[in-house]
Amino acid sequence: MTTETYRNPVLDADWSDPDVIRVGDDFYLTASSFGRAPGLPLLHSRDLVNWTLVGHALERLEPAEEFATPRHDCGVWAPSLRYHDERFWIFWGDPDQGIFQINAPEIRGPWTRPHLLKAGKGLIDPCPLWDEETGEAYLVHAWAKSRSGIKNRLTGHRMRPDGTELLDEGKVIVDADRIPGWFTLEGPKLYRHDGWFWILAPAGSVETGWQGAFRSRGFFGPYEERIVLEQKDTDVNGPHQGGWVRTPSGEDWFLHFQQRGPYGRVVHLQPMRWGPDGWPVLGDDGAPVAVHDKPGLPPQPPAAPATDDDFPGGRYGRQWQWTANPGDGWATQHSGDGLRLTCVRSADAHDLRKLPNVLTQRLPGTPCTVEVELRLDSDEPGARAGLAVLGDAFGWIGLQRGADGTAHLVHRFAEAVADAERDAAHPRLAPEGRARLRIDMGAGARCRFSADIGDGFRPSGPVFAATPWRWVGALLGLVALAPAGQGHAGAATFTQFRISAS
Repeated sequence: MTTETYRNPVLDADWSDPDVIRVGDDFYLTASSFGRAPGLPLLHSRDLVNWTLVGHALERLEPAEEFATPRHDCGVWAPSLRYHDERFWIFWGDPDQGIFQINAPEIRGPWTRPHLLKAGKGLIDPCPLWDEETGEAYLVHAWAKSRSGIKNRLTGHRMRPDGTELLDEGKVIVDADRIPGWFTLEGPKLYRHDGWFWILAPAGSVETGWQGAFRSRGFFGPYEERIVLEQKDTDVNGPHQGGWVRTPSGEDWFLHFQQRGPYGRVVHLQPMRWGPDGWPVLGDDGAPVAVHDKPGLPPQPPAAPATDDDFPGGRYGRQWQWTANPGDGWATQHSGDGLRLTCVRSADAHDLRKLPNVLTQRLPGTPCTVEVELRLDSDEPGARAGLAVLGDAFGWIGLQRGADGTAHLVHRFAEAVADAERDAAHPRLAPEGRARLRIDMGAGARCRFSADIGDGFRPSGPVFAATPWRWVGALLGLVALAPAGQGHAGAATFTQFRISAS
């Protein structure tokens, strides 16, 4: 009898900075969502390998006015997910505001409104701990040098058990400037095990770093350190930042991310054990595994976060997020199927990176084909809609209404340094105002755009290489917009969104 195996990554898309817990027989995971809304995705699994997206914990980012326009690398950074006192808790850092906390009786909510636990610039990667033995509660967090001028250290606090207030000014409990060779220590996750306080935290940068472990008999230190996971001779660069979870039978596992350029931060699952010296051993004696026996849990059917969407009743699936807090009436519900997006008027119609009304989902981490059907229902000159690959550079293909009322197939792009889009191909007349749009995404997220306007699919423009933002992978997007002006500018309807493996 052969044991079933899994292959990494178990989540092959940008589920950045994952944290994981077990409640009963269920595993839950959350991840960074930065400036997109809704935020704080919530994933569920029964075997740590097959995951589905079950919702979001944060409907809108606050303060709402600051996230009315895109702030792609800001917002919700590196959350921690915990279960305590029969409630789910999420703590996260907004590098421009401070540390927030929300909680809920069930994973699907209702979640409380964000509570600002510690205000300040550069406060990131918070993680709470409730010590069941003493009743004490603690919080640890890291620092973003870009906002605070401080990095490479972890600060600890005592916390009220209800998570509403910190009880002291805080103390540096790990200063990695004092550890030879260590830099950019961040992303701490705090645990109690075997009489020790444990902090699992990465260092050395997301591209080339390692995963560390720290232990102390007292929360405020002093801490010993050890590198417990690093690239070694594998192709998993910078194995970085994640969480430890234990199955009902006592198996230990560690979920972490790997930075993969335009694909963002994909999630790996590592076996974990406790060595005879009491330290954790991750992966294959400290090296990431590519293939491994599955956890000893009941077999589960294959599953992954949804990508395809028929938009029943005009509603979009939970895999979609806006690039900022959504406005009223951007997506209209109706009796049939299909996503009806209002052509939102904007003075920034020349630059998708500045638009809040782009509906996005994560780029798949493997070669694929993305298709969607588009009908431009707007008669407004300059109104347009299409399918985009959005990042520091962007490209999109779609339809635009001409001044004479005709519809044209257009394909446009902008380089990272450009402040306005340019044509990537010559416009073509689309007599029916309809198009089937396609992106064939090859290795390295190299994208070939094509469209069918009634005469079969024809390639358009040169190959476009998707690019990430600083911390966020590239995104797929649907958008409808119109030039600045007065009055309703009509709408566009998208149907049969599909992503298939190439």
